[in-house]
Amino acid sequence: MFDTLSDRLASTFKNLRGKGRLSEADIDATAREIRIALLEADVALPVVRAFIKQVKERATGSEVSQALNPAQQVIKIVNEELIGILGGETRRLRLAKTPPTVIMLAGLQGAGKTTLAGKLGRWLKAQGHAPLLVACDLQRPNAVNQLQVVSERAEVAFYGPQPGNGVGDPVQVAKDSIEYARTKQHDVVIVDTAGRLGIDQELMQQAADIRDAVSPDEVLFVVDAMIGQDAVNTAEAFRDGVGFDGVVLSKLDGDARGGAALSVAHVTGKQIMFASNGEKLDDFDAFHPDRMASRILGMGDMLSLIEKAEQTFSQAEAEKMAAKLAKGPKEFTLDDFLAQMEQVRKMGSISKLLGMLPGMGQMKDQINNLDEREVDRTAAIIKSMTPAERQEPTIINGSRRARIAKGSGVDVSAVKGLVERFFEARKMMSKMAQGGGMPGMPGMPGMPGMGGGARKKKQVKQAKGKRKSGNPMKRKAEEEAAAARREAAQAGNPLGLPQGGQDPQNFELPEEFKKFMG
Repeated sequence: MFDTLSDRLASTFKNLRGKGRLSEADIDATAREIRIALLEADVALPVVRAFIKQVKERATGSEVSQALNPAQQVIKIVNEELIGILGGETRRLRLAKTPPTVIMLAGLQGAGKTTLAGKLGRWLKAQGHAPLLVACDLQRPNAVNQLQVVSERAEVAFYGPQPGNGVGDPVQVAKDSIEYARTKQHDVVIVDTAGRLGIDQELMQQAADIRDAVSPDEVLFVVDAMIGQDAVNTAEAFRDGVGFDGVVLSKLDGDARGGAALSVAHVTGKQIMFASNGEKLDDFDAFHPDRMASRILGMGDMLSLIEKAEQTFSQAEAEKMAAKLAKGPKEFTLDDFLAQMEQVRKMGSISKLLGMLPGMGQMKDQINNLDEREVDRTAAIIKSMTPAERQEPTIINGSRRARIAKGSGVDVSAVKGLVERFFEARKMMSKMAQGGGMPGMPGMPGMPGMGGGARKKKQVKQAKGKRKSGNPMKRKAEEEAAAARREAAQAGNPLGLPQGGQDPQNFELPEEFKKFMG
């Protein structure tokens, strides 16, 4: 959703890099580019004005003029101001001192309230609560049935005594649900209310009546992030007519320009509390302004990625796998590879996970074109192998490859490619587990073992400029002498000095030292 905004901001900051000092003209030009980027992203005009004013004031102050790197300082200011207009700190749900906690969902029709009720219920269940979904949308056709289906998929309890489709009193249903929740030991009640195609008095009155009947601890206003500027108008109307405590953004995975997300919190003064970014019930999480600002500026979101990993991966399994890899590459089998791959798949879309890594904004096109089914094809190839082949892939010859390819419905080249990639991945992971760093990664200053060793060896070899002799006998003698030196070095004796069993009287200096000593 924020791709266009991210690209514009990235190109703006690119022009600042390399400048040792920022003039007033540079700051004005940068502010102008940021203003255009925000307006193109459909951010409300009052929000843009306030944002640019703050950035310019801070950018022209001593904060930037005295900085060692002014460009980075401006990026830091923009990041902090983005966090500010997104709501500042993360806002948590207020839970009632005496259960049940009542959460009321309000918003326009089509904003995604019913699906979001299921997502919120599933999220709360994962937090250790026992939520109850209450069907108070008795106007929209089949709204009650939809909520019932969603609650079954989310594996949370459902309360819907009225059939809906214009039949029943939503205020009475809401009132009765509180007593039902107490009886059935539910500590959270999520009330799904009716929506309309636009703001009208009937909607406002019904929502206000339900609010008065159940006295909710939280009233969450659900906003479709794709409706742009109208989201702000709708939010203001609900704030004045019914009142709400927090905002939930739905459809954040859409391709709209995302200005609503940047405008709602600032205009209404109510923080965004949750965000829904997909169709699955797991595509839902608490909204973190700092992480969202980091994503918009292309800095990634490592904290969310780590949280997802912690929820998916077992600590015991991870330690077991690390111990395996530390023993050596051959300990890691295709069965382990398949288990790891399936764990990563449980975390969600591979492209979304890659998008959370810092610097991946430059590879946006490649990530968007990523074929998610490739993981399924890889799993099919591994599952078509025998247990012996998975344990020791080196036994997979031509005839075995043909059988595996036929069993998994792929080409023989795909099987060959998978096995080769597996050997490379196994070697890399084993080296990392043993503290050898990542092969091919440039070494970090002051941090040995961070890769880059292969490149250094190659450079040293080229610098010596030695050539092998053309005489077979002389070349063999040279190779034997080199082998002896390597053995001595591995034994902790790089100079070839006498070991414990050697007679010091019969010891002779190596030929190289004789030449050196003259």
